[in-house]
Amino acid sequence: MTVAFTFPGQGSQAVGMGKDLADNFAEARAVFEEVDEALGEKLSEVIFNGPEDRLTLTANAQPALMAVSMAVIRVLQARGLDLKSKVAYVAGHSLGEYSALCAAGTFSLGDTARLLRIRGNAMQAAVPVGVGAMAAIIGLEQADVIAVCAEASALGACQIANDNGGGQIVISGEKAPVEKAAELATAKGAKRAILLPVSAPFHSALMAPAAEAMREALAGVAKANPVVPVIANVKAAPVMDADEIARLLVEQVTGQVRWRETVEWFAANNVTTLYEIGAGKVLTGLARRIDKSVNGIVVNNAADIDTALAALLG
Repeated sequence: MTVAFTFPGQGSQAVGMGKDLADNFAEARAVFEEVDEALGEKLSEVIFNGPEDRLTLTANAQPALMAVSMAVIRVLQARGLDLKSKVAYVAGHSLGEYSALCAAGTFSLGDTARLLRIRGNAMQAAVPVGVGAMAAIIGLEQADVIAVCAEASALGACQIANDNGGGQIVISGEKAPVEKAAELATAKGAKRAILLPVSAPFHSALMAPAAEAMREALAGVAKANPVVPVIANVKAAPVMDADEIARLLVEQVTGQVRWRETVEWFAANNVTTLYEIGAGKVLTGLARRIDKSVNGIVVNNAADIDTALAALLG
């Protein structure tokens, strides 16, 4: 059994996530306390009790999701899991790549929380509200989505943001071209083309100011080579060098999250089991649709941890 750990991205957050972990494990409580301290505020209160509109703010959701993922990791480690010997690869969806890197030892927990707060604020500030948009295109081949984005780009920026697999591709850019691309996609035979309720056009060229903010932030933070290879979003291939990782994280802000290719890479490289570490079960659902030979297991509460440890250490 070859195992990889995957870490969820924005959209997996829910009020109350991680509370079961904090209630049951001192190691999990310590993670939330350390993140609170790093940010200089009680983000844990928002994570556990809401309100939902505060948790969903990009600047809160990003470090919050990372905190829940790292709470799971610290509990697993305290109970005997050695990442280097038991896990072959790690990967995360968008902000989840930071969680993966924290788990693999590239960044400290405090630095990861601060980086994600900077990232969330910078992404939100990069484009005035209402200027950008994102849309999910369901049931259209990637080549066709690239074609409709190219045609709509006559009106402004429009590109693929996430190739999530299972026939789901998310596009991002300026509002008018994204709306036009959604219309063109429907005309080309997409099952659905849905504008998403997001606050900014993530993973598009419009995020260039946020990419610069992250270049500066990443240059000023201590980083180490990960203990296991990280499958980078923008390459869908393993990376082990800390400086290359930082460069790819800058690219990731304006680049495509190649999640379908990431899961396909896992399947082609003998990974049989993907453990989704943290809130929700989005990545497990996507993996099932991308390649049924890969088994997906969710680990986000006390009961899941017991089951995962039995399998990983047994």
